Amino acid sequence: MKPLVAIVGRPNVGKSTLFNRLAGRRISLVEDMPGVTRDRHYADAEWGGRKFTFIDTGGFVPGEKDALLAQVREQAQLAVEECDVIVFVTDGRDGVTPADAAVASYLRKSGKPVIVAANKLDNTSGTMQSLAADFYKLGLGEVQPLSAEHGLGVPGLCDEVVSKLPPKQDGEDDEAPPDDGIIRVAIIGRPNVGKSTLVNAILQEKRVVASDVPGTTRDPVDSPLTYKDRKLILTDTAGIRRKKTIAQQVEKYSVVAALKVMERSDVAVLLMDATEPAVDQDAKLAGLAEERGRALVIVVNKWDLVDVDQRRQEAYRESLKYALKFVGYAPILFTSALTGSKVEKVVDVAVELAEQFRFRAPTPQLNRLLEHMVDNHPAPIVRGKPLRLYYIAQVSTAPPTFALTCNHPDGVPDMYKRYITNQLRKTFDLRVPIRLLFRARPGQAKRAARKKPHLQGKG
Repeated sequence: MKPLVAIVGRPNVGKSTLFNRLAGRRISLVEDMPGVTRDRHYADAEWGGRKFTFIDTGGFVPGEKDALLAQVREQAQLAVEECDVIVFVTDGRDGVTPADAAVASYLRKSGKPVIVAANKLDNTSGTMQSLAADFYKLGLGEVQPLSAEHGLGVPGLCDEVVSKLPPKQDGEDDEAPPDDGIIRVAIIGRPNVGKSTLVNAILQEKRVVASDVPGTTRDPVDSPLTYKDRKLILTDTAGIRRKKTIAQQVEKYSVVAALKVMERSDVAVLLMDATEPAVDQDAKLAGLAEERGRALVIVVNKWDLVDVDQRRQEAYRESLKYALKFVGYAPILFTSALTGSKVEKVVDVAVELAEQFRFRAPTPQLNRLLEHMVDNHPAPIVRGKPLRLYYIAQVSTAPPTFALTCNHPDGVPDMYKRYITNQLRKTFDLRVPIRLLFRARPGQAKRAARKKPHLQGKG
């Protein structure tokens, strides 16, 4: 999976400004997707031939001075557990503060690579450089003076980040998990929703042959198992923080844990607490699965504490579908991991979705479907001309990705994209993410370029 780079620091030093600068620059590979992930706090990036993911750890509300120091240390602790490189952002004009010193003390003991970013230095004058030099006394090595607001020094920071990344691993840049016949299932969710209990309940099934393989303190816990002659690996994100009670206090960082395990998983099982209706964090995790293109099962746990009435369950299902309508294709299950009720169904559905995740459709059938779609719902007018769809083919799996050749690839309305996606789901019974690519016919782009007037500047 891609390395993780955390941006940490006390409030008002410019962490989010730096993150936004990085996400908005040419190095960013992030696409805006519809749904709740528009307020994401992570961004995939590429620099110097390496792909990695920035994590913005800002956003906590400070209290009194002592509480502030504790919160900053907690934030640094989470970053140390999860990430490969840490960018420690400071206010270059303020100099070293007690909060900065508290974080630095913790980071020195971690052994993780740390880059000190002295922010808010808006020019390259000698005075500004001397302000940055004050941070060398933190004992964390090189200090990068920069201005996140104006972009000064940001390329140098990226160079430094790449130099401290771990050696590149085989398959690190792959967007999909390996197709080796093993189904990789990530158990994600907020703290205290029962993730570990669910994994234990699955492993204790009589038809399961399993062995626990604990990871390091930085890695999730993988549990290989054989279920109905299928090989799976369950990954419990709770294992990342098993030795740290901090995760029980700062729920928003479950996104970071989910991001790590989802990089190498086929299916994400989003576990929710039936006693707490869908909250923003659940929506963020569901959006993360959609954005990463992973199959998703929504599992409402602790249902035994709510009600066993079928009508109540259907009402809950409908409200959940409305709250998470951007992943309305995802199956919803109701379980009790504590009692073992319907936990086997979770594995059954995960296996089914994993097969759909790598589904490949016959090209002739796809084009018959395209003809049917256009006949029943003609394409709209784009730039004064009818949108014409000529051909469709599946270009990849994991998730299923379809390329459509048309005359206006940049002008296809979102409404018509949803129509095509829904028809593909209905025809092939797909309950996994679907990606659509729209392309011009060969030679069309060149002809369009020749028609454009060539303007030559003077001077």
